[in-house]
Amino acid sequence: MRIRVLGSSAGGGFPQWNCNCANCAGVRAGTLNARPRTQSSIAVTADGTDWLLVNASPDVLQQIRDNPELQPARAVRDTGIAAVLLMDAQIDHVTGLLMLRERSTPLPLLATPEVLSDISNGFPITRILSHYCGVAATELPIDGSALAVPGLPGIEVQTVALASQPPPYSPFRGRPRPGDNVGLLLNNPATGARVFYAPGLGAVSDDLLALMAGCSVVLVDGTFWTEDEMIRNGLSKKPAAEMGHLPQSGPGGMVEVLDRLPASVRKILIHINNTNPMLVEDSPERALLTQHGIEVAFDGMDIAF
Repeated sequence: MRIRVLGSSAGGGFPQWNCNCANCAGVRAGTLNARPRTQSSIAVTADGTDWLLVNASPDVLQQIRDNPELQPARAVRDTGIAAVLLMDAQIDHVTGLLMLRERSTPLPLLATPEVLSDISNGFPITRILSHYCGVAATELPIDGSALAVPGLPGIEVQTVALASQPPPYSPFRGRPRPGDNVGLLLNNPATGARVFYAPGLGAVSDDLLALMAGCSVVLVDGTFWTEDEMIRNGLSKKPAAEMGHLPQSGPGGMVEVLDRLPASVRKILIHINNTNPMLVEDSPERALLTQHGIEVAFDGMDIAF
């Protein structure tokens, strides 16, 4: 089985369209050793032809163009995207559904009841799509049971309820429910290998850490380097925790968490905000991650498991 990282940035991409922070200005000018990134999404395949799209980024059309494998061209109208799975209802993970509306059949969509509720009411994407291709929704269980993805033989998923916030438009913002944000376990039944994917992760419990320790790869939240990153840059009044993210640095940060995993686990950060200094490939922050055996995801990265 294989994962293709389609987008590795947080919302807004990198550089962000309206941002002139040191990172965004530097990458635009070509004076910074950093690569541009689209908004976070991955695709998973068991056969190399049909794919599960995990989160539908607003950049999905560019991501399809950048990854020709997602367009197998078996017919005049075709796509390698056989189904879409949503891990939350954040704008940067669901807006791309609107770009997939030209299907001739309903779009297979997997999400928790909480996410389906938010995108049917607060941000009514499913109602909008009902006037185009429509959706064929499958509810994701959050009781730890495994689910075979319809139409994608060989791909089995399992959700893990996470401590994080629903989107700002949700009526449950500030009152998160277990299904508002989930991590995803991808199981390879042929090898027994497992990948844990969680681009939005506000805290890591002992139980979650034990689950991660049993995986071959963990692909987790790399949004902010520090708790006050957005505040110090003058871009927000909210700390990382209030936005539902665990920063990499500081006591109890993601670096410390990942250090507790066995050396056999491949550790990768994804969903990286445009302000994060680890985007700069020759930065002290990137060097520190390398010392700790932690990788930084990039668009086009391939992960076999």
